[in-house]
Amino acid sequence: MFEIRPFNNKNRSELDPFRRMEELQRAFFSDPFGFWGDNRLAQFKTDITDQGDSYLLEADLPGFDKKDISLEITNDVLIIRAERNTETEEEDKKTKYVHRERSYGSYTRLFDISAIESENIMEKYENGVLKITLPKKKENASGSKKLDIE
Repeated sequence: MFEIRPFNNKNRSELDPFRRMEELQRAFFSDPFGFWGDNRLAQFKTDITDQGDSYLLEADLPGFDKKDISLEITNDVLIIRAERNTETEEEDKKTKYVHRERSYGSYTRLFDISAIESENIMEKYENGVLKITLPKKKENASGSKKLDIE
């Protein structure tokens, strides 16, 4: 049965030794929060709940303005992008940072929505949380379909 799910690199085979080495290297050299600006590492967190006739996708995007978030549907794939702009060097000199941890960059997540009625998707962004209601496609009542031979 279809379940809405995000695309990620974990769906690939665990027996690939090169993949395991790449994961170990990433884990060793990455910062503890995983925000390097590299889309493979920098992903915002999402929760997906089944609401019966729809799914509710909630994405944590604190600190983003609504204008910095874009939603796109291409070939039954929902693409959520959020981008924070970096400040110019002159502004950095003016503010005189001693230490800076807040991340800047582009963040992207992809979701398979092949079983979703894409024309009825509703979205709302408030208090740093993007909420997207994804209505399920109506299933065939009998679960079967007759095919005619030509």
